[in-house]
Amino acid sequence: MVVPVATALGCQPVGGIRNPEEPMPSLFETNPVSLEYLLQRIHNRDTALPDFQRDFVWEPKATEELIESICRNFPAGSLLQIKNAEGFYFAPRAVEGAPELDGHNPEMLILDGQQRLTSLYQAFYGVGGHRYLINLQGLMAGEDLEDCVYYLRAPVAQKYRGTIAQQAADLVFPLERLFATAGGFDDWLDEVLEARPEQGDDRRELTKRLRAVKREWIDNILKYDFPVVTLSPNTSAEAVCTIFETLNRTGVKLSVFDLLAARFWPEDVRLRDLWDRARNAYPLLSEHEIDPYYLLQGVSIYTASGAPSCKRGDVLKMTVTQVTDGWEAVVRGLNTWLTILRTQCGVVLPKLMPYNPMLVPAMATLAAVENVTGAQVGAMHQKMQRWFWCSVFGQSYENSPNSQAVADYTDLVAWLTTPGATEPRSVAGFQFDPSSLRETTTRQRAVYRGVLALILQNGARDLHCGKVIDAALMRAEEVDDHHVFPAAWLDQQTPKVPGPLRDCVLNRTLLDKSTNIRIGKRAPSDYLGEVAQMLGADMDAVLSSHLLPVGAASPLMADQFGAFIDARQALLAQRITAVTS
Repeated sequence: MVVPVATALGCQPVGGIRNPEEPMPSLFETNPVSLEYLLQRIHNRDTALPDFQRDFVWEPKATEELIESICRNFPAGSLLQIKNAEGFYFAPRAVEGAPELDGHNPEMLILDGQQRLTSLYQAFYGVGGHRYLINLQGLMAGEDLEDCVYYLRAPVAQKYRGTIAQQAADLVFPLERLFATAGGFDDWLDEVLEARPEQGDDRRELTKRLRAVKREWIDNILKYDFPVVTLSPNTSAEAVCTIFETLNRTGVKLSVFDLLAARFWPEDVRLRDLWDRARNAYPLLSEHEIDPYYLLQGVSIYTASGAPSCKRGDVLKMTVTQVTDGWEAVVRGLNTWLTILRTQCGVVLPKLMPYNPMLVPAMATLAAVENVTGAQVGAMHQKMQRWFWCSVFGQSYENSPNSQAVADYTDLVAWLTTPGATEPRSVAGFQFDPSSLRETTTRQRAVYRGVLALILQNGARDLHCGKVIDAALMRAEEVDDHHVFPAAWLDQQTPKVPGPLRDCVLNRTLLDKSTNIRIGKRAPSDYLGEVAQMLGADMDAVLSSHLLPVGAASPLMADQFGAFIDARQALLAQRITAVTS
C-alpha cells in the first residue's frame, strides 16, 4: 500500500485533500546545538536511543577522524531526533557507555547520528574501550593535526597517560577533561603548569603557546554546533521508520577517488576505467575488497618528487603524470603483496586484514623493487613478512597511519635494496607483551585479526574434516572464529570469569559452522572426544595446527579454563616470537 506523504507524517487532510492555501503543518524544527550541550544531555539521561537502533559499531579510527574534523570546524553532518512523549511508541535505551536510564524518561530520542554521538560521548567522557588524546607539544611544533589526535586502549592510556605528571611531561591533553570535569581545559592547564619545571618567563611563554594552541584547535570543539532536526512527538511511527530507513539507505560519501576521477577526466585519464582494468587483471583486489583510495595513496608515495606523503591533501594534489607514471607498477605491487598475505601470512579473506593502511607502504615498496630478480626476491619477501608481523603485533598503525606508512616505505626500500641497511624502525623497536592477549577482543581489531591470521599461517586444519583451512574452505563451510571454551558453558560452570577474558582471542579459534553448532554449550572434553572419534590419530596434529595445547595433560581435556588460557598464551607467544625475529 502506498501511504500519502501527508498521512505518513501524521498530517490530517480535510476531506482527503489538503487546502493548498493552508500552510502545511510543520512537524519538525531545525536548530544549531552545541556539541557540549548534546553530550551533557546524554550524560544526564535527557537524550537516549529508541530501542530499535542498532548497537554502536564504529572503530576507534573513525572516532579519531571525526574529532579531527571537529577540531578543524568542518561540517560533520546533521542530527535527527524526536521528542519523546509519555507512552511513546518507542521504548528508550541509554547511549552505550552513558549512565543507564533506570526508569528515567528521556526528553529526546536520537534517530540519526547515534554512531557519531556515541563515539564523541565516549571520547569526551572517558568511557568505552579507548581514550582519545591530543599531543599539544606536537601542535606547537607545527605537526599536522591528524598526527596529533590519537587514541590508546583504555588500560594503556591509564598506565602511560593516566596522571597529570605523565600528561605534563609530554604535554598531552586527554579529551575526557574537556567536558566531563569541572574547569575543563583551563583547570587542566593550571595542573600541568604546576607539574612542569618551567618558571618565570619560561612558564609565561609556555602558557602563551599552549593557549594559542587552545584557541586554534580546542576552542573549535568548545564552540562546535551540530545542525539538529527535531521531529514532533506527533510524527507517526510509520513516518519515523520510513525516515530512518531512507537515511540509512541513501547516505553516500564522496570519496577522494571520486574527486580525482572528476578532476582527471578533462585530461583524458579515466580513473574508473583504470580501476576496473586493475580488478579484472588481478582478481585478488576484488576478493580482498580493496578500497581504491589505498591504491592512490600508494601511487602518491611511489611517485613523489620530494618528500613522500600519502595524506589526503597530498593525494588530492596528485598530478595526471603521477598517476600515469605510477599506477601500473603500484597495482602490480599491490597484487604481489596480497598474494604474499594470502599464501604466507594467513590473510586469506578481507575480514582477516589487521590494518588496511599497511597496504600503502607495502604496494609502493614492491613497486620500487619490482626490477629485482633471482634469489633476492625471496629474501625481500621474507623481510616484508617480518615487517608485517612486527607492525601488527607492535600496533604500529594504531595512530598516525599516514605518517607511519611514509616512514615504513622509506625504511623498507632501504632495507630491501641497500646491503647493511638498518631494519625499519617498526622492526628494530618491536615489543610485545603476550599477557595483553588476555584483553584482546574484537574491539582490538588489528591484534585480534593478527592472531587469527597467525593461526592460519601455522597451517590450521578444520576440526570437522581435517583439511587445511583456506579461503575456499572458509567460504564453503562458513568457517569463523568461535569460543574454544563455549561462553554458555563458562557462564554456568565458572561465572566469575570476566567477560573480556572469556571472549579474548586466547579463547577463540577458527571453526566451521557445523562444528560450532555441535559444540553448543558442551565442555571442551566432551566435544573434543567426539572430534577425536572423527579424526583419530590426527587429533593432536589438528589441535596443534590451531596452536592449542595437546596431550593427556592438556587443560582442554580436563576442562580447566585458567590453565588453558596460560597454555594458549605461551603457545601464541612462541609463535609470535618466531615470525617477528
